[in-house]
Amino acid sequence: MEGILPRLPDLVKRRISKLVQKTRDAGVHRRGMIILNLSHRRTVAETARVVGVAESTVRRVAERFRECGEASLFDGREDNGEVKLDERYLANLDQVVRSNPQEHGYERPTWTRELLVEVMRKRTGVRIHVATMSRALKQISARRGRPRPTVECPWPKRAKNARLGMIRRLIETLPKGHVAVYQDEVDIHLNPKIGLDWMGYGQQKEVRTPGKNVKRYLAGALDVQTGQLTWVEAEKKNSLLFILLLHELRKAYPYAEVIHVILDNFKIHSSEITQAVLRSFDSRIRLHFLPTYCPEHNKIERLWLDLHAQVTRNHRCPNIESLMAQVRRFLSRRARDAKARYLRAA
Repeated sequence: MEGILPRLPDLVKRRISKLVQKTRDAGVHRRGMIILNLSHRRTVAETARVVGVAESTVRRVAERFRECGEASLFDGREDNGEVKLDERYLANLDQVVRSNPQEHGYERPTWTRELLVEVMRKRTGVRIHVATMSRALKQISARRGRPRPTVECPWPKRAKNARLGMIRRLIETLPKGHVAVYQDEVDIHLNPKIGLDWMGYGQQKEVRTPGKNVKRYLAGALDVQTGQLTWVEAEKKNSLLFILLLHELRKAYPYAEVIHVILDNFKIHSSEITQAVLRSFDSRIRLHFLPTYCPEHNKIERLWLDLHAQVTRNHRCPNIESLMAQVRRFLSRRARDAKARYLRAA
């Protein structure tokens, strides 16, 4: 029978089987599987189908195994010369990938593998093939993804750091009887946000959109210590939405001497009607504004990202009522989980 190896001793088969289970090298795993399949009296064609390789590969691996034994399972190219993808090369590549081509004198704003090969040649003196660059990128866990659009904070660096430091100290030294929350608003659209999803080969999933968009708005507050979530909803995103949340905070913390609200510079947070309501609270609610365009310092933003990922992205709700019902279930579940975690830690 073509391609069948001589019967292997059980000890050899056990060693190869153990190697196949433990190795992280795909090539070693593949060659080991070929030898194990052939040792179980499978034909070349059957082995190729089971392992997922060409029949010529099976014959080549079998021939090399007959000549060199178990040593043939390892890549013989390791003795071909100096290893190019050493730690120094990969460390340099990681630095280069984290930059952009324009920092290296090129007009192109995004990386290609060919351009990375050229920049790395100039930087290290080592030239590799484009296919080898793909392997190197995989080794450093680099990925192709969409950059995150950001707006630079217009504040002077000293002023920005001073404000962030003040908020950090407030949280770290919060007096007894005081509460601090991160506050923000989020838009809920009936027309779904389109996002990435797994699909079958040749499939492109469809997300039906109602056509005419309908919106609802949430204002939420996340307790910096307990994770307690307080939120309200409305059909308009205006000062009344924010004021409604402030009243809800007073109900949620009836015994708090002061409620510190950490928030962004959206206009409804400092409107005349908002200021009038705050004065009526007799300083029981105090606002602490973050520097402009610094959403990464508002912890409730993470909650809104999870809300979009788990509810609104690619949703299939036919109307705004069913969508908002899902939103409420998600927020109620998060609130219960946060309370349970706090009680366990207490």
